[in-house]
Amino acid sequence: MIPGVLFCCFLLLLVFLQWHRPKDKRLPPGSMGWPYIGETLKLYAENPNSFFFNRQKRFGDIFKTHILGCPCVMISSPEAARIVLVTRANLFKPTYPTSKEKMIGPEAMFFHQGAYHSRLKKLVQSSFLPSAIRGSVSEIEQIVLRFLPSWKNTTINTLQEMKRYAFDVAMISAFGEKQDLETEGIKHLYHRLEKGYNSMPLDLPGTPFHKAMKARKLLNETLRKLIQKRRQSRREGGGLLGVLLGDKDNEKLNQLSDSQIADNIIGVIFAAHDTTASVLTWILKYLHDNEDLLEAVTREQEGIRSKIVEANRGLRWDDTRRMPLTSRVIQETLRTASILSFTFREAVEDVEFEGYFIPKGWKVLPLFRSIHHCADFFPQPERFDPSRFEVPPKPNTYMPFGNGVHSCPGSELAKLEMLILLHHLTPTYRWQTVGVEDGIQYGPFPVPKWGLPLRVGRRNKTATP
Repeated sequence: MIPGVLFCCFLLLLVFLQWHRPKDKRLPPGSMGWPYIGETLKLYAENPNSFFFNRQKRFGDIFKTHILGCPCVMISSPEAARIVLVTRANLFKPTYPTSKEKMIGPEAMFFHQGAYHSRLKKLVQSSFLPSAIRGSVSEIEQIVLRFLPSWKNTTINTLQEMKRYAFDVAMISAFGEKQDLETEGIKHLYHRLEKGYNSMPLDLPGTPFHKAMKARKLLNETLRKLIQKRRQSRREGGGLLGVLLGDKDNEKLNQLSDSQIADNIIGVIFAAHDTTASVLTWILKYLHDNEDLLEAVTREQEGIRSKIVEANRGLRWDDTRRMPLTSRVIQETLRTASILSFTFREAVEDVEFEGYFIPKGWKVLPLFRSIHHCADFFPQPERFDPSRFEVPPKPNTYMPFGNGVHSCPGSELAKLEMLILLHHLTPTYRWQTVGVEDGIQYGPFPVPKWGLPLRVGRRNKTATP
């Protein structure tokens, strides 16, 4: 009986902590669901659009809930999202589950605020600015030209193929064009780590999480050897690793430590990999479902291709700047699919917010998906319509890469690799879905069911008007 009594006392304490607040303070409206479990099961059992919309309709643009063991406030207005992410970002720190922090590494910039985050963000951004990535066009193009022929006359799992492509691009961005022997080992260990990234955090022998943490330890050791090798040779090399090794913190010789560099390299690969692959999968889905649009994109890319062939050269950065329709397809895919449905922040102190009280330690979630699917900002939001981006969207209504100091620094690289793939894919190949009904699966990013199996063949060029 004693364990049972103690367990009941523990639950009562949780209830008290989650619902207790000063009597003169008003929490946002909403339901906290069951003690500890909250509404987590509901969130994962139904379409997130329905989960968010139903509560927004009932409670308004700001409402409370309880998911993943945490009391949360969800916000779905552009103005409130900007307050949390930009104007009062100092009151809302980025937060992640402890298991994710262990996987990526506690010194990755995603988990920090202040001077350390600012320093790392500046370094990472410098390696992903247009001036830095424009030289990567030919390397990315070579990756595309190597793997696209393997699709011909076969059935592919689109998501897995896009992961393979995005990972190869991420490796170039992380380590530079001329990679060391160690990078092959890094690829293998990263794939082992990734298999356990979204597993239950049970660090017991035989569990995916335990296997992933073993791979993480080996990955750290391999990265440290590579870092030491480059330090000793005084060859910083290319990619983000070269930038981090070359940083002396304004000539104060305050080098980043090996663990700081390793954690941030792993973090950037994680950030650049799954999200980009998911977006590319949706692009092929939307082009498949909109034949006229696919043919229009093809004509745009054929026009660019003819000039490249006439000049007897490869694709260049300037060519990718002359793809307005293809770019709008990418923009609309980012809006419609909303790969990043929301982001987690945590109140660092008690906060008065939009007339409500948010206690210290509560999570605050700006709902990008709800904003992107709001008919007030994007009429007929479920319709895939790239023409809506012929004019810029209203401020703070379009945030596919987040907003503020913690927005994604690799957004330009992601868009570049999408443009290069579509440049070579659309004029040469066509694809048909294979034996799956329409639907979405979440793991954790939304993707078409079963990873979108496609049968790919050469395009019949006479079909284009």
